Amino acid sequence: MRRRADLATLLLAPVLVRQGLRVRRETLRLPGAAGPVRGLVPGPDPLRLLVLGESTVDGVGARDHEEALTGRLAVALAAKTGRGVAWRVAGRTGANARVVHDELLPDAVAEPADLVVVALGVNDTIELHSPARYRRDLLRLVCALRRALGPVPVVLTGVPHLGRFPALPRPLRDVLGLRSRALDAAAASLAALPGVRHSVMPVDRMTANAFAADGFHPGPEGYRIWADYVVSG
Repeated sequence: MRRRADLATLLLAPVLVRQGLRVRRETLRLPGAAGPVRGLVPGPDPLRLLVLGESTVDGVGARDHEEALTGRLAVALAAKTGRGVAWRVAGRTGANARVVHDELLPDAVAEPADLVVVALGVNDTIELHSPARYRRDLLRLVCALRRALGPVPVVLTGVPHLGRFPALPRPLRDVLGLRSRALDAAAASLAALPGVRHSVMPVDRMTANAFAADGFHPGPEGYRIWADYVVSG
């Protein structure tokens, strides 16, 4: 898969550059979610949830974090466990795995957590990072989380399949789709580590109504579908 992605990138480079510039220029820019970056789903013995990552953790496409990924995860976890969930957000639009480790992690691990969910991969895909680099950066992030928080369970959400993003024209969509799948396979290999789980959302869940108005980020319904799948997996 990686070889196919690299070959397609090389052969189609002039077209991909033109399309990429057009997408960057014309795609609607949505803000991150407004409101508090922490909250509580009431219930006994609250589970401390930390969600770490890129623009989907920043809540782009949702009004606030309660209807974005973190809030939806908290509600789904509370329903599954019967416990309350105290949630925190550590996300930045445009961040890749290395940026999250270097710039977001120190503050994120200043407080304890019982579960960490990591949502990354879109920016690493767009920046044409190799699967090997992405795996190294994720492994470094997981190891740092464990050093700071102890043997906390870590869920790596799958790299979204960019081949299904409405905002991307072809062939850019197809090439980035191949590259995102290659990075996701690299991330999935880390599930061999104790306490690490990989959860990729099936592409048939990525329907048109799952996306926000920009055709690139999830909307509230997309975040709900994604969170329910992560928790039920």
